[in-house]
Amino acid sequence: MSDHYYTQKPGVKHDRQTHQAELNGYSFKFITDAGVFSKSGVDYGSRVLLRALELDVNAKVLDVGCGYGPIGLTAAKLAPEGHVTMIDINERAVQLSKENAALNGIANVEVLQSDLYDAVKEKRFDAILTNPPIRAGKETVHRIFEEGYELLVPGGKMWVVIQKKQGAPSAEAKLQSLFGDVEEVTKDKGYRIYMATK
Repeated sequence: MSDHYYTQKPGVKHDRQTHQAELNGYSFKFITDAGVFSKSGVDYGSRVLLRALELDVNAKVLDVGCGYGPIGLTAAKLAPEGHVTMIDINERAVQLSKENAALNGIANVEVLQSDLYDAVKEKRFDAILTNPPIRAGKETVHRIFEEGYELLVPGGKMWVVIQKKQGAPSAEAKLQSLFGDVEEVTKDKGYRIYMATK
């Protein structure tokens, strides 16, 4: 399957749907579409990450690989005095995240199309959140960790959800080599949540 969600222009036919989701005590409506990650509703890994997530109310946050927006938009609710930048390579995902921000009345977000961190290299963040695109391969996932480290302020945190069978041990080792301070915050049904502090 060569055409998947980690692609700039998904070639699959549109199949727009609206889903309700309850995340961290907030009710959301999400428009999803074919060609984006987890189009049939918010995936379990993202839910586990959000349940573990702690943000300051004024945090500057980056959501890497935002898809149609569940992680970034929830983060915007958790940091109402802060700002969330959401990036994805997939133009369909970017458009959906913009629509979903408007649909849920969330204004403290910016959504950018970006190949990895290209669009945000000049910015600095208190927190980076990612449910990394495992299908894009280990090299891409490790670049998310490496290049993200550079964009965090001192004391900034990278939050990562990854399944044990999809490479959690090597992801943890990579984070450890970069950050030196990595905590497994929680695990649930094979998903691991890592919080790496710069």
